[in-house]
Amino acid sequence: MTTLVLTIVGDDRAGLVSSVADIIDAHGGNWENSELAELAGAFAGIVEVSVGADQAEAMRAALEGMAGTLAVTVHTGAPEGTASAPHSVTLDVIGNDRPGIVREVSAALTARGVSIERMSTQTTDAAMAGGRLFEASITVTLTDGVDTDDLVSELERLAAEIQVDVSLAD
Repeated sequence: MTTLVLTIVGDDRAGLVSSVADIIDAHGGNWENSELAELAGAFAGIVEVSVGADQAEAMRAALEGMAGTLAVTVHTGAPEGTASAPHSVTLDVIGNDRPGIVREVSAALTARGVSIERMSTQTTDAAMAGGRLFEASITVTLTDGVDTDDLVSELERLAAEIQVDVSLAD
């Protein structure tokens, strides 16, 4: 089996997911994992698909042929057996929204060799205080060389500096 990672973007309308799923099914593929969302009137997502090696190129061509309806880019995923490091933790970030929060947090993670496995962010109205509230859930992969105490200390320092709360959960 071959793993393909699809990035999809288009104007939001009914039937987009179904049209992608139809192509995957027509080529004997299996929809594995995905994150899909409507954002500011656009539909965007990322999908992991497994497909027989003999059908991968035909599926790629069919998906990329959706241009005009949906922009689909197909990437080849990592070969099986190249699993991530064994330990993941989740960071929750919350605070008043301002430019730079994602840049600051991701830079702190990168500086310590920590890889982002999954990240979900949103801004919402801050009901009691007015303004906007930024929230993020970030799952990171810790390799054997990462000093967890150092990471926690850096995140606590950063949280105080950029005025957000960062909590870490295994």
